[in-house]
Amino acid sequence: MAGLSDLPFFIMASEDYTHKKKTFWSKDEALLNIQKYCAFQERCHREVRFKLIEHGIYGDLLEEIISNLISNNFLDEERFACTFARGKFRMKQWGRNKIKQELKLRDVSAYSIKAAMKEIDDKEYFITLETLLRKKEKTTIFKNQYDRFKKAYRFCPWQRL
Repeated sequence: MAGLSDLPFFIMASEDYTHKKKTFWSKDEALLNIQKYCAFQERCHREVRFKLIEHGIYGDLLEEIISNLISNNFLDEERFACTFARGKFRMKQWGRNKIKQELKLRDVSAYSIKAAMKEIDDKEYFITLETLLRKKEKTTIFKNQYDRFKKAYRFCPWQRL
């Protein structure tokens, strides 16, 4: 007979995943742990809020901890947005639209998104775009010039600055 670990994950009962016990933080523990969490890497407000809720911090205490993080400069939405935009553009060659979309999903304000878009240099952006298009062109077969433009546009649509 097959052991429990041999079964596909969707067959296993949900009780099998409860071996990881949830830890609930006290106020002091929460502040210290969330400060470490924010110091390790830039975080958005949403990530911090979910982390606190995950550990049993709700309501006024949650808001108090978040305001403490903001006042002590552990949490800064604009700084997060700028860092996120620079990193995703340089490391993963994401375009402006994809970065904006991801920042909106993380509930970042429009002001911070606008500041983040200024982090992407236009010249560098078009060089990256051209490089990606050339790479795609080498791996794609085209019937004619129109087909070439159509496939290039679908792969990497031209975006407004």
